[in-house]
This record gives sequence, structure tokens and C-alpha cells, in this order.
Amino acid sequence: MHIDHAHDSGTGAPVAGSSRLLPLVITLFFAWGFCTVLVDVLIPKLKATFALNYAEAMLTQFCFFLAYFVVSVPAGLLVSRIGYLRGIVIGLVVMAGGCLMFSPAASMGWYPAFLAALFVLAAGITLVQVAANPLAAGLGDPARAHSRLTLAQAFNSVGTMIGPLFGSAMILASGVSEPAADLSGAALEAFRVEQASHVRVPYMIIAAVLLGLAALCWWVRRAPVPAVRPVGHGDYRRLLGIPRVSLGALSIFLYVGAEVAIGSSLVNYLIMVGATGSEHAAGNLIAVYWGLAMVGRFIGSWVLRFVAPGLVLAACAIGAGVLALLAATTLEGTAAAVAILSIGLFNSVMFPTIFTLSIDGLGEDTPGASGILCLAIVGGAVVPLITGLVADRIGLALALLVPTVCYGWIACYGLLVKAGVLGRNATTAEAAASEA
Repeated sequence: MHIDHAHDSGTGAPVAGSSRLLPLVITLFFAWGFCTVLVDVLIPKLKATFALNYAEAMLTQFCFFLAYFVVSVPAGLLVSRIGYLRGIVIGLVVMAGGCLMFSPAASMGWYPAFLAALFVLAAGITLVQVAANPLAAGLGDPARAHSRLTLAQAFNSVGTMIGPLFGSAMILASGVSEPAADLSGAALEAFRVEQASHVRVPYMIIAAVLLGLAALCWWVRRAPVPAVRPVGHGDYRRLLGIPRVSLGALSIFLYVGAEVAIGSSLVNYLIMVGATGSEHAAGNLIAVYWGLAMVGRFIGSWVLRFVAPGLVLAACAIGAGVLALLAATTLEGTAAAVAILSIGLFNSVMFPTIFTLSIDGLGEDTPGASGILCLAIVGGAVVPLITGLVADRIGLALALLVPTVCYGWIACYGLLVKAGVLGRNATTAEAAASEA
């Protein structure tokens, strides 16, 4: 079987002609951002349809991001053996399968079926991310890897900005209705099926687009890309022993958890503080949160050419933490809405910067490290669930203290890198040479 080894030595040298793939890879970032953010719109619909509390509603995010924990390491092993592009093709097909599962879930009107569909969709996204993040970083000059991945993530944010508008129009425009207290039996089942039916069509459309993308990626599967080396389980243990990788994984865990917890709470928070009066209007405002992340990533892709990435990361984490603290404790109305939505701007560069700082210098070991980092995205399952449990006990506003703490650690990671406490990674060959 042909493997996408191209002509790269694994030392970080750019592969001739590989940058021509960047527009396609950027399209993948858009696609999975679009699919991921739809969960934020899905939550209020399912919460009302199935009369869920906050913790139960956050099971959507738990099942979605649990897939990263389950699939990331196998995905890293797979990509290291079949190459970046073939791995992406398989991931896109699995994503499409997850989208198609929303149709029977809606027909059954059964909440666990939606959770299963979200898990499969996220499993496909995980595989695509394990391949696409390091591929985007490696398609060109290694010195521009931080800037290039941030640019790709900017288009991910274009997807997360457009996705809520699409989802709000297709899923929330018909309103959000809870079943009447006296509804039971067949009548309750019919109500749930009718409400859940609004979810079917948008996911069928997305499935068709994803299959088209899979066909395109299969067509260019022999294009030159950076080399990969088959990864073994021992490599994962070795990579976890590298402080930049292990602490970077912790930072990814906390960042994704904070970002998802805030995004998942936006609709209910905006209504609670009086910033808007309907779920549909609040759903549209989610686009502002992700739109600011998009703007920040375009700006960040330029700033990171001149400013140390560790310093940029620390500054953005501090800004996000301060805004989350204000939204949790002091602000109401429009001021509260501005604060919580503005967190998106500061979130912008965090994921790509943490990711590239963590894989810097790993060469052919990059797929293994990418698997570890994508595994850490399970923070999107854990932190929102913790936030939901806290919200059920002390209120949704004060629950924002949970992501505030997450941003505190991320600022520490950036400062540790900037101060040189966490040195640059070394490839397997470089490490062996230094030991000799």
C-alpha cells in the first residue's frame, strides 16, 4: 500500500509542492468547525424536547468529546501507517455516517440515539483533526508553522461562525417547546418525534457535503506531504515524557473544555442576563462568539510572525479569564453579553498556538504527538459536564468560574514556554544522537 511519505526527511524541511494542498486542508478546518458548533444550537432544542436539566443536556457535549478520548490514539496509529490524506478520507466518511444517524434518531425521538450519532460524528472529526492539524503546520516553511496553523484555524472559526446561523435557522426557528406536564405515553412520544424532526434535514445536507469532500481528498491522496513514521504504544509513553507535549496536552484539555463550556451555556446565559428574549435570537448571537474567534485568528496569524507564541498565548488566556470572571460575578444585561461573547476573541489563537508549541521539532513523531493532543480534546466532554453540575447547584453565572480557572493554567503554560522552562522538542534521531 502506498503511504504518504513523499520526500521529507522528517527533520522539519518543507516538502516541495506540498503548500498547494493548504486550501483543501483549510476547507477541512471549516467543515469540522461547522459540524462541531452545531452542538451548541442542538443543546437548547434537545434540552426542551426531552425536558433535561443542565447536566443532562451537557451529555451531548460529553458524548461528542468523549470520542476524542476513545479515538485519538487509534487515529494517531492509523495515520502513522496510511498517511495523512488517506486518514482524512476515512475520517470524513465516518463523519458523514454520524450525520446520517440523526435521521433514525429523530424518527425514534430517543435522546440516547442522538448521543450515539454525536459520538460517531465526533469520532470522524477526531480522525480528521489528528491528520489535518499537523498537516497544516507542515505544509510549508517550518518557521511559519504557528502562523499557518492559526490561519487554518481562522477558517475553522468561519465554520463556527456560520454554523450557528445555519443551525438556528434550521433547528431553532420553529421554536423550542417543552412537553406539557400532563403529556405521557404515545402523546409524549409523538411530541418528541415531531420536535426532533427539525434536526434531520440539516444533518442530511452536511452528510452529502462531507462525502463530496472525502471524494476530493481521495482524488489527491498521492500529493506530496510531510513524512510520517509508524507509531507504537511505546512511542506514546516516550512522547508523554516530554514536558512540552504532556503539559501542552493538559492545556488543550482545559482550553477546549473552557471554550465548549462557554459556547454550550451561551443561549441560556444570554436569556438569563436579559440580553435577549428568545432562543432563536440567542442562537444567532452564538455566531458573534465564534465570529470574534475568527477575527482573532486572522489577526493572530499575522501577530505570531513577530511576537513570541508563548507570550501571545499567555496574554490571550489572561484576557479570556478576566472576561469570564466578570461575566460570572458582576455584570448583567448588555455588559454581561459583551463580556461573554468577547471571550471568543481571546480564545482565537489558543488551540493552534498550544498545538504548534507542543509538536515543535518532533518531525516524523508528529502524528503520535498529534494523537495525544487530540485525545486531550476530551476536555470538551469533562469541563462542560462539571460546569453543568456546578450550574445546577449555584447558578449558571457562577459556573463560569470553572472555565476561568482553566484559562489561568493556559496562561501559565504560555509563560513557561516563553521563559524557556519548557525547551524545544527533539526528534527521535536528534534525541538518540544527543544520548550517544
